[in-house]
Amino acid sequence: MNSYFPHDSYHTSPTISRHWLDRLLLGSRWALHLQFVWEIIKARRLVGQGKYDRLAWAGTSYAIFKMVERCDGRFHITGLDNIRDLAEPVVFVSNHMSSLEGNTFGCLLPLHQEISYVVKESLLRYPVFGPVVGAREPIAVGRTNPREDLQKVLVEGAVRLQRAQSIVLFPQHTRTATFIPAEFNSLGVKLAARAGVPVVPVAVKTDFLINGRYLRDFGPLNRSQSIHLAFGQPFMVHNNKEAHHHVLDHIQLHLNQWQSLSGNPAAPL
Repeated sequence: MNSYFPHDSYHTSPTISRHWLDRLLLGSRWALHLQFVWEIIKARRLVGQGKYDRLAWAGTSYAIFKMVERCDGRFHITGLDNIRDLAEPVVFVSNHMSSLEGNTFGCLLPLHQEISYVVKESLLRYPVFGPVVGAREPIAVGRTNPREDLQKVLVEGAVRLQRAQSIVLFPQHTRTATFIPAEFNSLGVKLAARAGVPVVPVAVKTDFLINGRYLRDFGPLNRSQSIHLAFGQPFMVHNNKEAHHHVLDHIQLHLNQWQSLSGNPAAPL
């Protein structure tokens, strides 16, 4: 399956022009969010026709990715060879800032492997969007009983991995622009250790899209902030504690580097 990103890194071209709708709406958040809604409506139609496979999912995600770029989003993605050359399923373990990384993973990962996300059960109840998420057969957790969630991810995750599906897991309670290692659990490492598969640590900085106060998925855009994703090298878990710290170090190191480059953020729109 061809990739939208054939090299080890990707950087948004400085020559990409702003979308006409973004200009018409005076650089507000709404051009991007309207495009997102339109792409989800088209995806929902494909779900109803039984045609929403992983290639279609990647296409939806890539259309949104390109719209982000045409609304001044500047992507810097590294370590793509680490996901392109995988010979077996893995557990991707990432920090979670906004909905942007979930969409971006959607045009990066499914082109190389079958992918299953660990998601909140409530997402499956969203109108229009819920069936699109459900069509990719995620592992849904309630987020009210941590012990039940742990067992469900460990059991269902192991089954998916045995079926050669990689797992994407965000081990935080919620999206947050501030990375707090103490709130980042080791579930991904435990799952990989139990299943005997590698972990791929992923660091993201996606505060270009700010979580909305009332509608979290439709927040304002902070156009002063570049979008960063860094995929680390896959590694086997021999000691859970050491592996967990390796993931934390990967994320913290990259966040520190990116923060030093970002400067003072401008007011979001």
